[in-house]
Amino acid sequence: MLLTIDVGNTNIALGIMDGDKVISTYRLMTKTPRTSDELMSFFDSFLTREKIKKEKIEDIIVSSVVPKIMYTLNSAIIKCFGKEPIIVGPGIKTGVKIQTENPKEVGADRIVDVTAAYYLHKRSCIIVDFGTATTFDYVSKDGVFSYTVIAPGLQITASALTSQTAKLPEIEIVKPKSILGRNTITGMQAGVVYGYIGLVEHIIRTMKKELKDPDCYVIATGGLGNTIAKETKLIDEYDPNIAYKGMNILYQHNKELKAKKKGE
Repeated sequence: MLLTIDVGNTNIALGIMDGDKVISTYRLMTKTPRTSDELMSFFDSFLTREKIKKEKIEDIIVSSVVPKIMYTLNSAIIKCFGKEPIIVGPGIKTGVKIQTENPKEVGADRIVDVTAAYYLHKRSCIIVDFGTATTFDYVSKDGVFSYTVIAPGLQITASALTSQTAKLPEIEIVKPKSILGRNTITGMQAGVVYGYIGLVEHIIRTMKKELKDPDCYVIATGGLGNTIAKETKLIDEYDPNIAYKGMNILYQHNKELKAKKKGE
């Protein structure tokens, strides 16, 4: 089994892979400070809950966009499992060509997403990742990642509305029954959710038009992705586990390359 860890700005998401299958997932908040002992205790509790022995975890792979947590996380993994994790970053072979103007600034989360989309679908894809920011990443049918769009995330959009106005309350991000709000709460929900659907649809349409790729496959992922994905026909699939699958693909790909080198 492979333990995959996706460290985002909001959450640390864990997924256990058994072959190509995601058998268990769990999330905890990134912004809560934790010691390596606390993280190690969390790993122990997670495995106990899932009735998985530590010995069954063959390796650990981490994708992170939060550098400051990595020392503590790395220490916790070594304490818990007795092995160094594989880190998605410089030196890891992806099989995807990153041809942005500055490839080094592309986050590990996006590398993982485009790798999964390319290997799983073997066609051009736009991956819409609804995280702290919402990213729209395009990978061609030949496995070239060169274009991206980055927008404020859905939660940031709602929080900005609340924090910058004196009397507007915090709201639950759900789509109201109608865009015609009859009170402050439903009016805010209508503006945020319907407005965000419009943002997503316009970006996808414009990307497809400029790329001259009208049939490219659109995959949504991320915690709030399903809220928007189920409201538009421009998103073909919602896959909450694409990051775990991408890390698993990267792990297997690099494992095979190492085995070939040893055999030479």
